[in-house]
Amino acid sequence: MKKIGEIVPPTPLLPLVHAGVTLWCKAESLQPMGAFKLRGAWHRLTALDAEARARGVVAFSSGNHAQGVAWAARRLCIAAAIVMPRDAPAAKLAATRALGAEIILYDRLSESREAIAAALAAERGATLVPSFADPWVVEGQGSAGLEALAQMPEPPARVVVPCGGGGLSSGIALALPDAEIVVVEPEGWDDMGRSLAAGTILPVETPAPPTACDALQTFRTDPITFDILKARGARGVSVSEAQVGAAMAEAFARLRLVVEPGGAVALAAVLAGVVPPVDRTLVILSGGNVDPATFCRMIGQ
Repeated sequence: MKKIGEIVPPTPLLPLVHAGVTLWCKAESLQPMGAFKLRGAWHRLTALDAEARARGVVAFSSGNHAQGVAWAARRLCIAAAIVMPRDAPAAKLAATRALGAEIILYDRLSESREAIAAALAAERGATLVPSFADPWVVEGQGSAGLEALAQMPEPPARVVVPCGGGGLSSGIALALPDAEIVVVEPEGWDDMGRSLAAGTILPVETPAPPTACDALQTFRTDPITFDILKARGARGVSVSEAQVGAAMAEAFARLRLVVEPGGAVALAAVLAGVVPPVDRTLVILSGGNVDPATFCRMIGQ
């Protein structure tokens, strides 16, 4: 946590009373690049030696990890190439370009971002920085949990976390070993929840439904994150698009926050009663990078 604290201040922890219970909402949407991904990217890139930094880094992401890597790379004067889907939100593409990263576009449904990024890294001799399947990245994301622990009046009893590949949730599971961990995914993209229930890694069932939660469209998790969550007894739930939209509207109205769909799924699960509210619940609002039109559509404006 000290390494992260040296470059950015802690994100706010905001109280939100729901059903007579105070929820503690960690506003990772207020990071300089709009999402928690800065934590893991900074932790990973600062661990590279001078020779590795000179060869650059390659990452793959729908947008938030892309911006985290691009932000850290620019600050460390490292060349960064990011493999991003053609249908990524325009705001995320534009922000990643503005941070100086090279963008390589791919088709989310017909091409493998992992294969493209691995081939590019091998060709350039660059370091591959996965969005979640990396011990350094997982450890860096866990700093959000340590920050929240220092901010809460009492240690959290339950943490409700958005989940794509599980980097954030597994990092927090390591950082807060005494808390119950509940991961939340969009309906139809609940591979982590299904995997935890089955005790083995399962992919997203295809054809997967369309979702506004672009940040959570991970087709399959990795043993690094799955094994941590399984060992900690984590469980998973899923939420609908309507429940996500309602949570985005609630965060905007009551917390004055713009939260992207994928960043609002944990709050959606609690507000909708999918995860019953209990005292000392920590809810992670993981990102706020959303196109204006999508935000207005989701909150019903």
